[in-house]
Amino acid sequence: MSTPTSLKILIVDDNPTTLKLLAQSLEKTGELITASDGADALMKALEIRPDLIIADYSMPVMDGRALAEKLRARKETADIPFVFLASQKEIDERLRMVEGVEDYFVKPFFVRELAKQARRITARLIQQKMETMGARGGAISGRLSELNLLDWMQSLEQGRKTCALILRSNGEVCTMYFREGQVVHAVYGDDVGDQAVYKVLRWTDGEWEVDFTRTTTEQTTTQSTQGLMMEGLRLLDEANRDAGN
Repeated sequence: MSTPTSLKILIVDDNPTTLKLLAQSLEKTGELITASDGADALMKALEIRPDLIIADYSMPVMDGRALAEKLRARKETADIPFVFLASQKEIDERLRMVEGVEDYFVKPFFVRELAKQARRITARLIQQKMETMGARGGAISGRLSELNLLDWMQSLEQGRKTCALILRSNGEVCTMYFREGQVVHAVYGDDVGDQAVYKVLRWTDGEWEVDFTRTTTEQTTTQSTQGLMMEGLRLLDEANRDAGN
């Protein structure tokens, strides 16, 4: 049975406009829960046990650091990673020594850059979940909007994983088999090997599933995982130029 890996992310900011902006820019990174102050965030964190907390540092009554310290003091929430939204001065003077900080979003921020940074963080956390599930065996699943095929190819190669990666989008299915991080076999309709990989690299909507119990002895690919990614990106760029994008 597959287990969803969508991350629960708690976003905390006392400024309603900033909170809305954060939620909009992070909407594709996981399941979002918002809180308007530290006290509200504390209660929600104890209730839902989020996988990640993104909190403004400068909030009245209970600031981000106080929130982190209260959660660190409880065994059940002690390991929740934090990302602080703070000015560079606050980071340099007060936050560098705070333990358990995953990263910082520096104010003022650009929405596009914040989304990219958040995507890197959530990809790392999902990778950690994948490591845990891989050690147990079984399957995990999620959305391509959170982790796309290139993300997975890089992660599975770096982790030297042996598994099957199943992609589903608009009723179509592609199955890719990895052996110690290398793509050895891929099937998408009538296409196999390299061509099957190239055709699904453009998928951005749909679902993925990683099954650590499925393996194959077939070898239909002719390039390494890195080679497939590089050639696939070249083909995508070429197609975009031909389309006038």
